[in-house]
Amino acid sequence: MAAPLVSPSILSADFARLGEEVRAIDEAGADWIHVDVMDGHFVPNITIGPDVVKALRPHSAKTFDVHLMISPVDPYLEAFAGAGSDIITIHPEAGPHAHRTVQAIKALGKQAGISLNPATPAKMLDYLIEEIDLVLVMSVNPGFGGQSFISSQLRKIEAVRKMIDKTGRDIWLEVDGGVNPETARLCIEAGADVLVAGSATFKGGPECYAANIAALKGSG
Repeated sequence: MAAPLVSPSILSADFARLGEEVRAIDEAGADWIHVDVMDGHFVPNITIGPDVVKALRPHSAKTFDVHLMISPVDPYLEAFAGAGSDIITIHPEAGPHAHRTVQAIKALGKQAGISLNPATPAKMLDYLIEEIDLVLVMSVNPGFGGQSFISSQLRKIEAVRKMIDKTGRDIWLEVDGGVNPETARLCIEAGADVLVAGSATFKGGPECYAANIAALKGSG
């Protein structure tokens, strides 16, 4: 089984040193950089906007994996694309026309992802799966870092994996929430190939980041 990609969530980084933190996880072996954008409306927390993404862009050439937990989402797509996002992931509940939103992301030259909250069924993807590049299964309710993994989402990961395989397309299957070396193994067995990890990556400070990422990949 191939080692998963690890996309550390900067939500758990030291916000006073964000540029340094991004450089540190890049050098420690992060495959992508996961940016959680929250608006205090769609989810109960406020994090960062496109100006911060733009400021961080020079600190890493890795894929910026930007998860927009904002509503309405459409008015901000262009700003986040222009700030340097490579993948823009949205929630189908964050606007009236998810298919149109996906089309708008692709028209901006970016890869498009759909995120499924714990109560959102895999079936939501039925008429979107052929258009997208990534599916993000939330294994916690979005809004805060440090939550415990919701084990029922393993069945959803398995269901989405089957949907992806049926298309014959290269679509990333990403999991975010409560991911640590133990739950990472379960996610990979269920079919995930990208792991988002905040607390599990950033614990212990920069001298621990490489070992933390290696542990998530199953080699630590």
